[in-house]
Amino acid sequence: MIRVLHIGKFYPPARGGMERVLEALCQSVRGRVESSVLAFNTGRQTVREDVDRVAVTRVGTIGSAGSVPIAPSFAAEIRRARADVIVLHEPNPWALLSYAVARPRVPLAIWFHSEVVRPQLQYALFYHPLAQAVYGRAARVIVSSPDLGRHAAALAPYQSRVVVVPFGIDPSPYVPSPDVSARVAQLRAQSGSAPRILYAGRMVPYKGVDVLLRALAGSTGEAVLVGDGPSRPGWMQLARDLGLEGRVTFAGEVQEGELTALYHACDVFVLPSVTRAEAFGYVQLEAMACGKPVVSTRLPSGVPWVNRDGETGLTVPPGDVGALRNAIDRLVSDRSLRTRMGMAACVRVRSEFSIERMGNTTAALYNELATGARG
Repeated sequence: MIRVLHIGKFYPPARGGMERVLEALCQSVRGRVESSVLAFNTGRQTVREDVDRVAVTRVGTIGSAGSVPIAPSFAAEIRRARADVIVLHEPNPWALLSYAVARPRVPLAIWFHSEVVRPQLQYALFYHPLAQAVYGRAARVIVSSPDLGRHAAALAPYQSRVVVVPFGIDPSPYVPSPDVSARVAQLRAQSGSAPRILYAGRMVPYKGVDVLLRALAGSTGEAVLVGDGPSRPGWMQLARDLGLEGRVTFAGEVQEGELTALYHACDVFVLPSVTRAEAFGYVQLEAMACGKPVVSTRLPSGVPWVNRDGETGLTVPPGDVGALRNAIDRLVSDRSLRTRMGMAACVRVRSEFSIERMGNTTAALYNELATGARG
């Protein structure tokens, strides 16, 4: 059986889109590929554990530089790992540097999750030269959508190696259990007849929650905002300044069952991201699996490719408060439109973004890389 080492940033139970994708990749090839994960720990100790039959090494860190974990022994762990193929999940600066130091003689694939949005000088002086050195060794560069592959400037030199593997999702956890259905009924009773809007994601600037709050200030809907991050205190203050107290709930991090109930209880899911750092929007798949229409932004990334404007939801220009408000109002005021788009969203998830399809595609790719190396 082929052994594949995934080098990520964190791994569940850590929250995040990249983390959910990495977990899905490991589970989707179970029985065909022996998957292991090398990621960062939030403490100083290196922890080795089995997480649902995946060998996970969480390397101890001594701190961070901004959002970049610093783990001095990461390169040594890469050298120590036994693998037939390595998949390096980007952006991940310390892992990129560690790989460049370790230089393992194993076929490499880069999974390019999103572009690096950093100050131009910082990118030009540090990240870009390092990325060029490592990307030049990659046999394949994987992206989640054709749009990301076309628009990402960092991938221009490697177009002949780019392959598209759409993210996959298992829709079964989003079928409401009796407990979830009871919670949905409770949530709907609490909001009465008011339109229900949901956001789920990290509370960081590129997510555009400030744009959503300003859009809500001119509407009558109630919103639940799920997630945490450094921007949360400022956005809570903005909600107060806009007079949204009582209509907007900052729920913080919630358990999976509660999030599923919130998806089913809402009328519209909104992803208001404002920069290309939002490369795909995995939460869109979760909302669509629950039969909900999505309002998202027309970024030069995979976001509008996932949510088809006029079919599974509506897309608007990023940062446009008026357009976002109009799109939300259009959906919450038209039940038949919401139903039609929600059904189309559910069909699209099951046909185009199945976890089986992702597993089959990646298993074939790993085999190709490992076989090529042996040959």
